[in-house]
Amino acid sequence: MSSTDLTEAPTVRPRTPGRTPSPAPALAAATLGFALITLDTSVVNVALPAIGADLGTGMTGLQWVVDAYTLVFAALLLSSGALADRVGAGRAYGIGVVVFTLASAACGLAPGLPSLLAARAVQGAAAAVMLPASLALVREAYGDPGRRARAVSLWAAGGTVAVALGPVVGGALTTAWSWRGIFFVNLPLGLLALVLLTRVARSERRPAPLDVPGQLTAMTAVGALTFAAIEGGTEGRWALAVAAVALPAFLLIEARRRHPMVPLGLFRNRTVAVAVTAGAANSVAFYGTVFVFSLFFQQVLGLSALGAGLMFLPMTGLLAGVNLLSAKVAARHGARLPIVVGQVVAVAGLLGLLTVDADSSRAAQALLLVPMALGAGFSLPPLIASMMEAVPAERAGTAAGLLNAIRQTAGALAIAVFGSLAARDMTDMATALRASLLISAGLLTLTALASLCLPGRRTR
Repeated sequence: MSSTDLTEAPTVRPRTPGRTPSPAPALAAATLGFALITLDTSVVNVALPAIGADLGTGMTGLQWVVDAYTLVFAALLLSSGALADRVGAGRAYGIGVVVFTLASAACGLAPGLPSLLAARAVQGAAAAVMLPASLALVREAYGDPGRRARAVSLWAAGGTVAVALGPVVGGALTTAWSWRGIFFVNLPLGLLALVLLTRVARSERRPAPLDVPGQLTAMTAVGALTFAAIEGGTEGRWALAVAAVALPAFLLIEARRRHPMVPLGLFRNRTVAVAVTAGAANSVAFYGTVFVFSLFFQQVLGLSALGAGLMFLPMTGLLAGVNLLSAKVAARHGARLPIVVGQVVAVAGLLGLLTVDADSSRAAQALLLVPMALGAGFSLPPLIASMMEAVPAERAGTAAGLLNAIRQTAGALAIAVFGSLAARDMTDMATALRASLLISAGLLTLTALASLCLPGRRTR
């Protein structure tokens, strides 16, 4: 497909005067895209041991299989949120879906680790374009704050359904066929998302120059931090020094740019500041825990990929319902209640997981994962909705990119740090598990306290 095809596809219907388009196709397309991105993350975790055995790589390589995607995803989200505003959410979303689908095929066909990592990075770049554009599509389609909050919950539920299905589908494909099947499953889903997009009204554009210096320094800072956490040693220390220079440079550039990709003034809003920090802690707890327990179930307990996926089913199977319940609670009592309660429940769940070891029963191990996941799922939709309500409509794409960039960066760093803890001594995985759980619980405790500063009821 030519670059012209990518730029012009898919064709979307323009708004017709006097006709209000249905928001349903926009919500369906956006939800499917978010599910695609989330599915790709959850299926990969349970396939990591099989990838390592097939491609001959150890813990460091497995960390990069996850973080090659997440790192590029997080870094480019900062610019891609603004891209959704500049070129229109619908067009940006369509380009992202096309590239993501093609990159998924490349992952499935990768002959070795370097080519897999390269394709994963392209996947991450495409996902970075898709995610904020999908949320901006929802923001544009629903003008009423109440309906928008419920739509955001449905959008988040799509991701949680993918989280629920991902470990089982990924485990089944890996066990019955090959780890390559976890990438090929994206192909029909990507085509369906493009079909849905043809029924969405054309998005408005908000022209603004691209912040190239800010993007480069942001990518350098995030990449260096992740490299330092994964590689360690002398190279890691040099990478940490690079990050220590790049991060202040990024902040200085953004403060002086006329059109920054991250308007630092957004952080003066208390809701925005709390949402991004709580969202980061949520990602550390959820994605970090799934990563280390995927390794624990297969490399310590000796379960198959399918067996490991089934261990996550009780925790993930209830997430979609919890997402929807939190929207109803937020509509009645305000966003602060579900945000705080969800984080407190997640902390309690993480502390309960400290009792898990190789001698624990399989049922206890699976059930003890449930409270952490339910708490995280209960707090996330109102966090997202609060963030979107706190910014002007024309900044929807930028705000979505900022929130998700910080969340994905936190998830990437969690996998880097927790994986490094596990790599130190694979024979004592329980110690690495407990350290990871305590770090997550500590962060969520701090953000739960900060969330008490949020408004008590939603402003209409």
